[in-house]
Amino acid sequence: MRIAFNATGLLSPLTGIGQYSRHLAMGLAAFKGIDADFFYGAYWSKDVRSAPLPVAASVLPWIRSNVPFSYELRRLVQTQRFKAHARPERFDIYHEPNILPLPFDGLTVLTVHDLSWIRFPQLHPAVRVRAMNKYFEPGLKRAALILTDSEFVKRELMDVFGVRPELIVPVPLGVEPLFRPQLADETFPVLTRHGLQHRQYLLAVGTLEPRKNLQLALHAFMQLPPAIRKNFPLVLVGMTGWHTSALEAQMAPLIQSGEVRQLGYLSRTDLATVMAGALTLIFPSIYEGFGLPPLEAMACGVPVIASDVSSMPEVVRDTGMLIDPHDPQGLAEAIEAMVTDSATREKLAQKALVRSREFTWDRCVEQTIGAYLQVLPLHK
Repeated sequence: MRIAFNATGLLSPLTGIGQYSRHLAMGLAAFKGIDADFFYGAYWSKDVRSAPLPVAASVLPWIRSNVPFSYELRRLVQTQRFKAHARPERFDIYHEPNILPLPFDGLTVLTVHDLSWIRFPQLHPAVRVRAMNKYFEPGLKRAALILTDSEFVKRELMDVFGVRPELIVPVPLGVEPLFRPQLADETFPVLTRHGLQHRQYLLAVGTLEPRKNLQLALHAFMQLPPAIRKNFPLVLVGMTGWHTSALEAQMAPLIQSGEVRQLGYLSRTDLATVMAGALTLIFPSIYEGFGLPPLEAMACGVPVIASDVSSMPEVVRDTGMLIDPHDPQGLAEAIEAMVTDSATREKLAQKALVRSREFTWDRCVEQTIGAYLQVLPLHK
């Protein structure tokens, strides 16, 4: 089976969709019977990139913010480069792993991760919402098969766009073996480098942007007793996104006092260790199509406090505490319970570890290829 795979997401530092694209690309490249070509915006390769472009983290955000119609120009160039190589006689399937497929005259498989720009447009930059509104629905109509990260997103596509359920196949994401329980002596070198102590901090992971709702985490944290704030600082991991000035102003005095620590974007190995050493992961996101950080924490045996909306109850189930993402008092109470009730925390940790074993990237790859095989004969 010959697959054209859009791997441009691997050129930037990887967030959730990038992790999905990378693991799926690696799985396709290694799978016997699959001949995959990977498209990197301006060129094609048989190889899966192992690192982003060195300038991507700093240059690409600047271009998006300062160059008019930068997305349209980039998409025009990518479409021309893509179509020059991606022809139906060369590929059986084109898989677009990142929501907006490029034009292809053959069979298109599309992964839709969420509809957050429709449900919560105010939580995205206006330029992103315009691009999604312009390109998403035409691409959706061209897709012969749609993959989603969860049953929740399948229902969203049916409700919002009237997609027939037989065209949608939910394929849950996976978690790397890198994310596993670690004892204090294992985490010590990395945590020491970041000024942290094993099980002596609260963790929040995600790009600093409105949708991740870290403002709620800060409000809840400030309601905790001073002794808890002092002994269990809130550690933030993730890139700076957009519309963060109010959040940064709110964090400034807490950072100065040491009650909040901002680590920025971490390597996967450092992230796995920081995750494994945390007391709990706080994930109050307003909307997620899956939510990789909760699963990664669960695989580390770290219980999660997550929102009770969108896909998160589907992933976390009863292995963590689910809270209203608009209720700082409820989140503060859940955090205090995690800190003070070690028996409940340990019980949740064990349940989370067992639940996490149901999710692997190998299974994600196998189910994706199974979906290819399901749709391919229908379009021969």
